[in-house]
Amino acid sequence: MDLTTIGGIILGFASLIVAFVMEGGSPLALLGLSAAIIVFGGTAGAVIISFSAKQLKMVGSLFSIAFKQQKLDSLAAIEQLVALATSARREGILSLEDKLEGMQDVFFKNAVQLVVDGVDPELVRSILETEIGYMEARHEAGVAVFESAGGFAPTMGIIGTVTGLIHVLSNLTNVSTLGPLIATAFIATLYGVGSANLLWLPLASKLKQRSKEEILLREIMVEGVLSIQAGENPTVLDQKLKVFLAPRMRERSQGKKGSASSESEVANA
Repeated sequence: MDLTTIGGIILGFASLIVAFVMEGGSPLALLGLSAAIIVFGGTAGAVIISFSAKQLKMVGSLFSIAFKQQKLDSLAAIEQLVALATSARREGILSLEDKLEGMQDVFFKNAVQLVVDGVDPELVRSILETEIGYMEARHEAGVAVFESAGGFAPTMGIIGTVTGLIHVLSNLTNVSTLGPLIATAFIATLYGVGSANLLWLPLASKLKQRSKEEILLREIMVEGVLSIQAGENPTVLDQKLKVFLAPRMRERSQGKKGSASSESEVANA
């Protein structure tokens, strides 16, 4: 599980509740079944109207992506590409066919297969970039669902508050109950704004970040595979692909190499 997603949501909602209690409020006062039905039911209805059934089927998997730890390692992919480049220079491109069975990533495996099959480099790039483009479009469609929910929720909260105030104003005979009833009416606004800014929009941002990370990994694979096909030096390829990485990732790579060198020196001593 991704602790940043879970921890952030818990911290956000807990902060609201703690601050409310510090001001003398009761946590039970924040509970409102009718408000929840209007906000969450109304938001769900608006989202269902806005998207096709095919897009809505992705919601479950999108929650899973947002809450699970992403297992993408660009540095490991670069190391694998450099190893393949070394093998290709020593034994030829066709030697990479023996490596295909051990590849878990379907995109990476298909990319190497295209090179092994001798497909023209420009066509290889076109095929792989087209696949990345469609993947990005699917990701954007998923993010749009959560962004729409984040846009609809506050409005549903206002609608819930308005309906609550209509109920209050239609019964002014008992003045002593006006305060509690008005306060209850505003719970819908709290639900709408709170869910939008602490749940739907942050989840959309998380999915965007996940998408960027995956696209970066795919771009590294494309450049790496095409460089292998062109017969580039593995050392040059290593430096070329690390340009995609943040400086701290490059430092981590250098640290691993330094550690490996030290171990080799100790072993040879």
